[in-house]
Amino acid sequence: MSCLPILAFSQTQFTGWVAAFNTFKLNKDLSIHFDAQVRGTDQVQQIQSILLRPGLNWHTGKRTILTTGYAYVQNRRTISGISGLAPEHRIWQQFIYNHPLTIGSGAAARKGSFQHRLRLEQRFISKSFADGHELTHDGNVYANRIRYFFRNVTPIVPWSATGTGPFLGLQNELFINFGDKSVVNGETFDQNRAYAALGYRLHTRFDAEIGYMNQYVNGRNKAFTNNHILQLAAYVRL
Repeated sequence: MSCLPILAFSQTQFTGWVAAFNTFKLNKDLSIHFDAQVRGTDQVQQIQSILLRPGLNWHTGKRTILTTGYAYVQNRRTISGISGLAPEHRIWQQFIYNHPLTIGSGAAARKGSFQHRLRLEQRFISKSFADGHELTHDGNVYANRIRYFFRNVTPIVPWSATGTGPFLGLQNELFINFGDKSVVNGETFDQNRAYAALGYRLHTRFDAEIGYMNQYVNGRNKAFTNNHILQLAAYVRL
């Protein structure tokens, strides 16, 4: 009887993401959410993902928001040496809780914010296969995922009377698979994203930031990917 060790395959990649997060107010109770993202492959040689995610927000209280929406995603896949973008459709629901966070007191007080977000996703992932020199897609597989996200925004110095100035953004998001996991990586843990950014609130309705994200992805058969990501992001609130 012999025991052979199971070796986990891992890879490290360096890439870049660009993202825009938008909120458009309809009335005191409702607003439109829309974010768009483009993500690169290793060394930003190709597009890895394109994501378009609209949703409808219901502001249930001063600090709470319920949202339902749809997402269209194109993810790069490589099958039998053939690489291409494969579509994924998602229906999603989320709950957000926001609360203020003040550091210091008096004239030196820095008034930041903290956000908790719980998101459910119903994923329809295309079944893709190599056909000649290109990928083709026929049908979908279904998967469920839950995501917990928190983000802290803290002014680096007290902001001006107009509510503008530099800030530090810190966030983390954990992704968990549930239900039939065989169609994804076969594991409960999907990925984690830790992020730190420097930003500037140019207007009470507009932020811009640049930051570093570490994305740790759990692939099939213990194939882990550690992505080092430079992200540029804009936040618009109208």
